[in-house]
Amino acid sequence: MRPLLERLAAGEVVVSDGALGTMLMERGLQPGACPERFNLDHPAALEAIARLYLEAGAEIVQTNTFGGSPLKLAQYGLDDRAEEINAAAVAAVRRAVGDRAYVSASIGPSGRLLQPYGDATPDQVGASFERQLRALAHAGVDLFCIETMTDLAEAQLAVRAAKALAPATPVLASMTFDHTPRGFFTIMGTTPAQAAAGLLAAGADAVGSNCGNGVERMVEIARAMRAATARPLLIQANAGLPLLQGGAAVYPETPEFMAGQVAALLDAGVQIVGGCCGTTPAHIAAIRAAVDRRARRV
Repeated sequence: MRPLLERLAAGEVVVSDGALGTMLMERGLQPGACPERFNLDHPAALEAIARLYLEAGAEIVQTNTFGGSPLKLAQYGLDDRAEEINAAAVAAVRRAVGDRAYVSASIGPSGRLLQPYGDATPDQVGASFERQLRALAHAGVDLFCIETMTDLAEAQLAVRAAKALAPATPVLASMTFDHTPRGFFTIMGTTPAQAAAGLLAAGADAVGSNCGNGVERMVEIARAMRAATARPLLIQANAGLPLLQGGAAVYPETPEFMAGQVAALLDAGVQIVGGCCGTTPAHIAAIRAAVDRRARRV
């Protein structure tokens, strides 16, 4: 495949994959268990999920490393296996997609609050990200996706660490916003425009939002970010907000509904579009079809 940043610079739209956690639960992940432990115990399941998203038309397929930083893994007593866990995740996706999709290293929050709101220092959090990123880079990922961030300072630590360790590897950075009567903010009070500016200043190659909102609200977030930057945007919406039915979380937005908003996302300047919680290969296939229809009309 052509380099991702080259494609984005040419104005192309790239489709990413959908939810991973729900797919893991369907394959035996128990509530409260460490999702990244699956990398060691059930690598074939990860390979199968990656293949489903590839077949659905995703060109960016994520690794099961969202909680793969040592600080996060320490909550399960697995911090000493961080390198092994991250490498196994990359290998599983690579076996499934080969060179037909970009292998995207998922990097989520550390699970610790930075001072003064918590007890973690920037050095501690930065070192944890560096250790994870080094393992992912060594395993041969095609890009880093720093995602579901709510603290801009923490996200910037991860972006800077990624650029320092692997300056040629693209870095996508994505934050999660809540809808309020005053607009969209992270739980730390950052607006979409502030997030875009701060992430780009740290060195991100593309910025955007994932999780926390259905696709219609993500259109609003994308527009707010586009007003602050002309750089590539990414959006990975939930399939709506979950509803509790029969003791299980059910996401209400259908593949057809989400695909119906793709044109609005692209009009808002989004170039990487995929899904987050509740989305499935069926959602990604519908998004892929909508992107392809749009390309044929241009």
